[in-house]
Amino acid sequence: MSSTADQPKPMRLMSLNALPIVVTMAIVSLLCLNQQLVAQTNDRPNIIVIMADDLGYGDVSCYGATAISTPNIDKLASEGVQFTNGYCSASTCTPTRYSFLTGTYAFRGKNTGIAPPNGPAIIQPGTTTVASLLDDAGYATAVIGKWHLGLGGEQGPDWNGELNPGPLEIGFDTCFLLPTTNDRVPQVYVKDHRVLNLDPEDPLWVGDKIPSPDHPTGITHRDSLKMDWTHGHNSTIHNGISRIGFYTGGHSARFRDEDLADKWVEQSNQFISNHKDEPFFLFFAAHDIHVPRMPHERFQGKTSLGLRGDCIMELDWCVGELMKTLDEQGIAEKTLVVFCSDNGPVLDDGYADGAIEKVGDHRAGGPFTGGKYSVYEGGTRTPLITRWLGTIKPSVSDEVVCTIDMASSFAALTGQELPDDQCRDSFNVLDCLLGKADAEGRDHLVQQDNGNTGTYALRSGRWKLHRYDRKRARNVVVEQLLENTPVDRLQLFDLENDPSETTNVIDQYPDIAKRLETKLATIIESDRSR
Repeated sequence: MSSTADQPKPMRLMSLNALPIVVTMAIVSLLCLNQQLVAQTNDRPNIIVIMADDLGYGDVSCYGATAISTPNIDKLASEGVQFTNGYCSASTCTPTRYSFLTGTYAFRGKNTGIAPPNGPAIIQPGTTTVASLLDDAGYATAVIGKWHLGLGGEQGPDWNGELNPGPLEIGFDTCFLLPTTNDRVPQVYVKDHRVLNLDPEDPLWVGDKIPSPDHPTGITHRDSLKMDWTHGHNSTIHNGISRIGFYTGGHSARFRDEDLADKWVEQSNQFISNHKDEPFFLFFAAHDIHVPRMPHERFQGKTSLGLRGDCIMELDWCVGELMKTLDEQGIAEKTLVVFCSDNGPVLDDGYADGAIEKVGDHRAGGPFTGGKYSVYEGGTRTPLITRWLGTIKPSVSDEVVCTIDMASSFAALTGQELPDDQCRDSFNVLDCLLGKADAEGRDHLVQQDNGNTGTYALRSGRWKLHRYDRKRARNVVVEQLLENTPVDRLQLFDLENDPSETTNVIDQYPDIAKRLETKLATIIESDRSR
């Protein structure tokens, strides 16, 4: 693990008077250079990326929500840069997380769709990541929270042994994880390479087929559930909630859903405190607002939006706790904070938790069409905020930035050079992230839904082209459960005049559509856009 002990240390001069003048001058020069390196390292900011899960553009009050108040996220926005054109690169969790860490579009990788419970590590050792870049720059690095990028070799995770490769093999010094996502089994924590608190006398088994005919499921024991399912989430029951997939054993290692956020904050605060005297990078991967939505009891019933709104309140509390720790440790002005989401919102995502019934006038996607699973703006345009007290001046920016750009931008911030064959779609938008005047963001961005499904969109300036190779779209209307909506293969929208993407203008602007279609195909078929 990186520590202050790893940093260059001042040389100690024994007896300068006894040395030839040339040697003395050389030693003094080395000493000055050494001290300069130490100063440069100490001047580099800590970096915290807080990634919410399924949080929509309209889900926080600084972006227009009125049915719920998010004072801690609002405070970040008031003290930093609030982006109106902040994006993730995909509208589901695994591909966005892959792209954020690797700086490469997920459609270029293998098995980058929503990872199954027993999925192997998707990001392989030797891949340049945000974490490895910062680790090389002398940062202590940690990921705490939801992982959902697979663990272990080609055969998948060895739940009772060493979970390798994983985060520690791609640049993180330590990790404390929810290994998949909480609607998928197993409900255990992973600390570095091991399942935490696992009793070898009660081994953990995880599979995709029912282990025995009498194994309780959400179908056979539906009456026992404290949260009913609406589709798909009806296999193994844990904590009164049925999940995707099956598992047995590992009872001493299992957690309560209600305790997840508290555990992430506890572990993160400990990491921050342990590394307050050296530069650190923390990837705080929240599970809120993802299903099953089961916040701690102290948040339940606190909003008019049901459990989904209560989870947004819990997320806002997490942000406040982390910022409080930075203040208590005296390092708020030494820390760059990035707040973002892995994709847009979804209301019914498999559980009957009241999200649709209680939504009222709340617009989770803000003014935009679509949400999670969709390449409409609501699927990938999300809250994105940067704060660095004393360095970033409060402002609102309309520049286009994306979470995929963090690799290149953080490399520039810390003086790291990107390998030519890595981070192939990550652009340096550091000046935008720091709120500098006249800074320019991206001039184009490819968006996708999940894995390699043939559904893409290309935003280029005011124009946005949708491409549906299967002529089907998902989750066009977040407030309902719509699957496989028939659509034309190509659609063109003018975001300047129609940000909600309600009117397809491809017949009015065929030349623009053709140009963007060619550009999108070229980007997809090439190995890079950087």
